[in-house]
Amino acid sequence: MSQNKHLHKRTHYFIKKDFQFKFILKFCLIILAGAFISTGLLFLFSHDTLTSSFQHSRLTIQNTAVAILPAVIYTNLITLGLICMAAIVVILFISHKIAGPIFRFEKEIKEIGQGDLTKRIRLRKKDQITELAESIDNMTASLNEKVLDIQTGLERLLELASKQNAPQGLIEELDRLKQKIEHNFKT
Repeated sequence: MSQNKHLHKRTHYFIKKDFQFKFILKFCLIILAGAFISTGLLFLFSHDTLTSSFQHSRLTIQNTAVAILPAVIYTNLITLGLICMAAIVVILFISHKIAGPIFRFEKEIKEIGQGDLTKRIRLRKKDQITELAESIDNMTASLNEKVLDIQTGLERLLELASKQNAPQGLIEELDRLKQKIEHNFKT
């Protein structure tokens, strides 16, 4: 059982690098836009007010927006850096739960498309889109049953044709179809 768990544990968190990088970048840009909007609104709402402060032992009176702008910018930069770092880690794990199954789907569906109807898509329990994997597995199992039914019917026809001394061309054509199914599908 521990060997089975080891097989499904992913060690690379960047599975679909382009998708994950764009996902993280877009989220960080949204955070950056939020910081700009927040700073702009604070600047706008405090633009018509005055603030008194002590600078080098002198009392100064100045526009509130101008007085607090450096502190707001520094605070936003620090907050933006910390939130972006946290967002990168969180989004990396979230996107991993999406990109991992997509990678697995691409790999397994390619094999199914090449005729391996015994293939099943196995995802970890916490991965996303497990319902889709189950649907594809059900579809593949159904296709496998249908191909097996056709193969069984073809074998019966071939046996019947041989027993009833059917024309050799018909027997050869049935045998060719049987071989074609066996060659193209793994059931």
